[in-house]
Amino acid sequence: MNPIASILDHHPALIIDGALATELERRGCDLEDDLWSAKILLEQPEFIKQVHLDYFTAGADCATTASYQATIEGFTKRGLDEGEAAALIQKSVKLAIEARDEFWTDESNHAGRSKPFVAASVGPYGAFLADGSEYRGNYGLTEKELMDFHRRRMKALIEAGADMLACETLPCLIEAQAIAELLKEFPTITAWISFTARDEKYISEGQIFADCVNQLEGHPQIAAIGINCTSPKYISSLIREAKKVTTKPILVYPNSGETYDATRNDWNGDPILHSFGEEAREWYAAGARLIGGCCRTTPEDIRVIASWARPSHTRQASGL
Repeated sequence: MNPIASILDHHPALIIDGALATELERRGCDLEDDLWSAKILLEQPEFIKQVHLDYFTAGADCATTASYQATIEGFTKRGLDEGEAAALIQKSVKLAIEARDEFWTDESNHAGRSKPFVAASVGPYGAFLADGSEYRGNYGLTEKELMDFHRRRMKALIEAGADMLACETLPCLIEAQAIAELLKEFPTITAWISFTARDEKYISEGQIFADCVNQLEGHPQIAAIGINCTSPKYISSLIREAKKVTTKPILVYPNSGETYDATRNDWNGDPILHSFGEEAREWYAAGARLIGGCCRTTPEDIRVIASWARPSHTRQASGL
């Protein structure tokens, strides 16, 4: 199943949702925890569902689940047994499905839209470490060790009914290759692969982004490749580099341009764009076909993207 192709067959762009964790914080949730947004699965799951609903209403074509930092290892460290941990991981998918189905039940939401889908977030090994390693890499693990780490969570997410996997914020090529190999064990699912980047050419660990994209080009289960949680100032250049080596759709969902401080679990600085949603027009012009936002972006940013990417939807939703 490839929900990306299904939407791009009918629309010029696919709109990814925006930040989940920082949006939960903005709404009063306490994420001062190694589990980050996964903590809210335990404590306030209704907040997660509402954020998904708000992104769908803003125009998002997919919900990215609250499983980025939800791992068997992380939950068992918290005292849950393995079955309870798997059930919580699956709850992230069920909340997104509930939000999607509730949104789609209202036929007025169909105007100018394709049915949204659920992309189950598979965060990197560095997210489990909770020390900012997703922006550095250099884990010192083998491809097999990374496959073993990701296997149980991916299995749980797929069995919960996710439409595809969002393998995101990867800092290094070896982790992307481990996930690509692991996908072969789940032949009915597709995934997108998204790296973090240190500048307009290199991913976080230091490999050339275009080389990483080229390495993944031959994997049929990888439905799109791109960049997330990276400063917007690098995005157009990275898109152009990817276009040279791939025929797959290119996806981008940068952060606001602020800098994450792993020692304080906080973001420093100010957003670098006057309007994130308007800047996204340049990413589309450069060749990106899946566009959304990562940390510190909001439903309003996604609404602005929808206003130019789906003008017919915006007019109908506004009664114009």
